[in-house]
Amino acid sequence: MNTKFGISLIIAGTLVLFSCKKSDLASTGDTSETTGWAYNSEENGGFEVVTQYEEQTPPGCVFIEGGTFTMGRVEQDVNFDWNNQPRRVSVSSFYLDETEVRNVDYREYLFWLKRVFAEYPAVYKNALPDTLVWRSKLAYNEPYVEYYFRHPAYNQYPVVGVNWIQANDYCAWRSDRVNEKIMIDNGYLKMDPQQSGAENFNTDAYLVGQYDGLPGENPKLSPMGVERKITLEDGLLLPKYRLPTEAEWEFAAFSLIGNSFDERIYERRLFPWNGHTLRNDDAKSRGQMRANFVRGRGDYMGTAGDLNDNADVPAPVKSYWPNDYGLYCMAGNVSEWVMDVYRPLTQEDNDEFRPFRGNVFMEMERDNDGNVAPKDSLGRIKFKPVDPANAANRRNYKQADYRNYLDGDVQSSLDFSTSTTSAQNPGGSTRMYAQGQGDMSSLITDNVRVYKGGSWKDRAYWLVPGTRRFLNETDSRDDIRFRCAMTRVGSPKGF
Repeated sequence: MNTKFGISLIIAGTLVLFSCKKSDLASTGDTSETTGWAYNSEENGGFEVVTQYEEQTPPGCVFIEGGTFTMGRVEQDVNFDWNNQPRRVSVSSFYLDETEVRNVDYREYLFWLKRVFAEYPAVYKNALPDTLVWRSKLAYNEPYVEYYFRHPAYNQYPVVGVNWIQANDYCAWRSDRVNEKIMIDNGYLKMDPQQSGAENFNTDAYLVGQYDGLPGENPKLSPMGVERKITLEDGLLLPKYRLPTEAEWEFAAFSLIGNSFDERIYERRLFPWNGHTLRNDDAKSRGQMRANFVRGRGDYMGTAGDLNDNADVPAPVKSYWPNDYGLYCMAGNVSEWVMDVYRPLTQEDNDEFRPFRGNVFMEMERDNDGNVAPKDSLGRIKFKPVDPANAANRRNYKQADYRNYLDGDVQSSLDFSTSTTSAQNPGGSTRMYAQGQGDMSSLITDNVRVYKGGSWKDRAYWLVPGTRRFLNETDSRDDIRFRCAMTRVGSPKGF
């Protein structure tokens, strides 16, 4: 095979998805500064290097340029919880959904589950949102129970009744579907509408060689002219979708990028917009409510003929005005799940850089020969908590809480690749604050998660991004939804 032709195929696949901005490596050309040997050369053995890479913005997301900010309370602590004292932290750049996940998005997810896992109906059943969250003993909300999730009138409305675990499952599904489409669009795989059960595209399974699929018309070729699979080093597959951390969500909500000049934040915001009022002060929209919330007792939408926020329940996801990052409804409409385990005093011991509470360090299951264990019946790679006995001999783990206590348990893993089957990892206590041998325990356990932002049934106080509340990860409500985030790799703002 001609060497130049092999190199052009490698670079072409990358340029389809990513811009041609050069990294530092590209400035050295295609030759190693360490050895002087050429990259991507058949004569030199074919060591492949992508020398030009810039992460594309994933579908549905906007870029959130990171930085430092004062995280925590900016409003009175009316509940006297003292659970979010101000502290300065730094957040790396990342991507976040422009809007909340819509009903139509979640129905697409359910349709895929029902089609692919037809032999495992429990997968579909476990993913269904709880429409009974609308039911109230002393209110006539049955129309929402029946219509809100499935009627086309509510396609563009945020999905509710989804618990924290279901939200993580959706993120995992979305990661695989987006990467599968990237592979298809670039000719490495063919569309396979007949895939079912364990034979569905899963990013982890593909990377470890446990998924083949239908080969595409433009196979990946090495400089030696040999067909091969896409690897992580190719830079083609996107990082995984996930829930944002509490720090990321709060940082994105305040959107101080539109409220600073030369590193000087000239007004610390109370809401995701300037000023301390809830009405728009722009000349074209003056006086209109900026968010969907309860203005006063019994006032959920205003007076007929002049509805103040034009929404009785959640509004369509692109209602009102986006903040300076271009994010909609970061205050009001529906509250949002974030990734963190709740602790009232997290601010006293969290890291200053990328703060997060809830780590459970996982590794792929392997056999005695070190090979990755076969994927499960749903086509997903099996993960397990890091073995303390093995981790004790690894220096870097001495700074990591790999033990099963305090900051999350194995039942609340960040990897939910098997949760749709209701699989439970062994170990873990949900009675961390149990007192003696009695039945008394704290409501705060490793299964309790933070949610942020106000909703259509909250007063204005909860619209402040610095406020925080918590709920068990298996619970769902009619005023909580979610949006997905994705890690940005490389430069925090591009080259």
